[in-house]
Amino acid sequence: MRRDLLHKNEERTSLNKDLPESEHNPDRREQTPPATVTGFHQDEDGHWVAELSCGHTQHLRHQPPWQSRAWVLDPAQRLEKIGRPFACGWCAQGSVSDNLGD
Repeated sequence: MRRDLLHKNEERTSLNKDLPESEHNPDRREQTPPATVTGFHQDEDGHWVAELSCGHTQHLRHQPPWQSRAWVLDPAQRLEKIGRPFACGWCAQGSVSDNLGD
């Protein structure tokens, strides 16, 4: 059996847009209101840690070329970040029970 190579194949998408599997951002980061930075402290290794309004913390390291955050080394620039929104990865994950299913 011979196939016509000029015949155009119809391609179909694997998921419909209205299905939950095709959500733009299934981990709900956009739905969770962002926390704000309330302060900073240094851990036992001297790395800066942001304190967030949600109660979580986030290490903010400046280790080029992987992490370029030179502002964490400057006290004035750290002070400017207080009160600014910060997307907390822990809050975006939801509670442990959200991940267990029925």
